[in-house]
Amino acid sequence: MEHVILVRYGEIALKGLNRRYFIDLLVKNIKNTLRRFESAKVKKIQGRIIVSINEAELSEAMQRVQKVFGIISISPAIVIESKMDVIEEQAIKMMAEVSDAKTFKVTAKRGDKRFPIQSPEIGRRLGGVILDAFEDLKVDLFEPDFNLWVEVREQTYMYHQFISCNGGLPVGCSGKGALLLSGGIDSPIAGYQMAKRGVELTCVYFHSFPYTSDRAKQKVVDLAKIMSQYCGKIQLYVVPFTEIQTKIVELCPPRQTTIIMRRYMMRIAEMIAEKEGAKSLITGESLGQVASQTMEGLGATNAVANIPVFRPLIGFDKTEIVEIAQRIGTFETSILPYEDCCTIFVPKHPETKPKVSAIEKSEESIQEIMVDMMTTAVSDAEIIIL
Repeated sequence: MEHVILVRYGEIALKGLNRRYFIDLLVKNIKNTLRRFESAKVKKIQGRIIVSINEAELSEAMQRVQKVFGIISISPAIVIESKMDVIEEQAIKMMAEVSDAKTFKVTAKRGDKRFPIQSPEIGRRLGGVILDAFEDLKVDLFEPDFNLWVEVREQTYMYHQFISCNGGLPVGCSGKGALLLSGGIDSPIAGYQMAKRGVELTCVYFHSFPYTSDRAKQKVVDLAKIMSQYCGKIQLYVVPFTEIQTKIVELCPPRQTTIIMRRYMMRIAEMIAEKEGAKSLITGESLGQVASQTMEGLGATNAVANIPVFRPLIGFDKTEIVEIAQRIGTFETSILPYEDCCTIFVPKHPETKPKVSAIEKSEESIQEIMVDMMTTAVSDAEIIIL
């Protein structure tokens, strides 16, 4: 008996003439997440994707497939011959494995119109043989203890579990974006949200050694590893930022240093985005969350960007962000007590309503030296593939 994972997609089905492209990309992403399983085989059938795999590897494979964006639900299923006597026999076997069910329902779908029995009759016949085999069972069409699904195609797929997944679009269908990834709670979730809309991520982490330790760097690497379970392969740039940051603190007005630092981070991230073919920048900023995330502060940092800046968390409150972080498994890593570059050299009274003209005037004193320092920072960046 063959064991498979039945994969369902949602939004992709609405893509019209482009649907095949999205489905092929989803198949590719599923194959990538299962590449360590030698037995795994992925194929398309009408309206579904089927993953064939050894029964011993089924559970772990399901955990991986469940995280692939573009999938709305999966079911572990068995594959049997599309003959009514075989289907009836297997339905009784599957029902016998359920010891605590008092009520049941059969949901049948005939995908192969060459099969001589229509869907309602398949359901009635299976319900009849189950009732004959188990005297204590009753039919409940609304809230059954056990729901047996049967999809009759060239082969028949039988299952009783629906496992919800994340939905969205396959990663890679919406181009590349450069995510400014810190060790905090927000930026990994921003990357997750954009990957859910099909964006392939290049991550940029600003490392201010020795003010931020190697443990802080490892924390970001660990976050990127967790994100890669959902987002696919991630390229992480670890950018040395100490000299740039200390020069800003040394030569710029204290109240403006946070905004100026953010502006140079955006410039460097855009340089990396251009190098990697990314068409946008992504940040984890949420309106009003910290002093630099006022409308004026966000406008001042946006002013240096020549490509779109996406902030998927802009209207989220912290509770909503934490809930997602806990669900996808980044929260416990994000709260480890290792500082990132955004939390050091923070002025006591940061500018909350900066004027772009005033910021640009303050940057004049460092503008020339920063050109070379940014180029060096990008060229000296460590690149880690996850």
